[in-house]
Amino acid sequence: MTPPAPDEHRPGFWARVRTLLLTGLIVIAPTAVTVWVLFRLLNFVDNILGRYLRFEFVDYHRIPGLGLIAVVVILVVVGWFASWIGSRQIGAIWDQFLTRLPGLGILYGSTKSLGEAFFTTRKEQSFRQVVLIPWPHPGIYRVGFITGRATADVRARLGEDIEMVFVPHSPNPASGFVHYVPRSVLIYLNWTVEDGLKVVVSGGVVQPDVPAPPAVVSAAPESRAAGAP
Repeated sequence: MTPPAPDEHRPGFWARVRTLLLTGLIVIAPTAVTVWVLFRLLNFVDNILGRYLRFEFVDYHRIPGLGLIAVVVILVVVGWFASWIGSRQIGAIWDQFLTRLPGLGILYGSTKSLGEAFFTTRKEQSFRQVVLIPWPHPGIYRVGFITGRATADVRARLGEDIEMVFVPHSPNPASGFVHYVPRSVLIYLNWTVEDGLKVVVSGGVVQPDVPAPPAVVSAAPESRAAGAP
């Protein structure tokens, strides 16, 4: 009885370590940022209060815990104010303010639109499907996101059915290129936008666990048989 063949697609030790490191970083980063901001805010408030609020009954020393209480009060007041005004209205005012800033408005607007295109859960999301686009030459592919169909003028000039594809840079998907690509050369993947984004950000370390289409699975043995002597 012959031993079973090793799984060639099983990731190696270092590949699993990289995946675990990336997953741990994604999980701990928001918490670390929040703790750092609270720590800085606590130190700032505590230093201000300790400098000016000194009383005789504590021999003009700092009052322990006063900074922590003040930070909690500040957070409660900010939360109450945001609930009273309405988070949507505050967001609209903030967006309008940043959009009108000279120079920064263009950068903020384009970055915000790109983020909404990636992370929105609406049915009319900007990025509709994940595709593979041949680049820089046939036989090599990059991950891209279909943003829509080209205008009638572009389709008429190129004489083909054209898709607009955004090809992000790795590991920073906030920048990339926009390509007008014939549909005939695109490979449409059964990935969600989140799956494609994970591949780009992780540099290919994270791969979606999506089964291959039946046509691809059945064609693989035939191609190997055709190439056999």
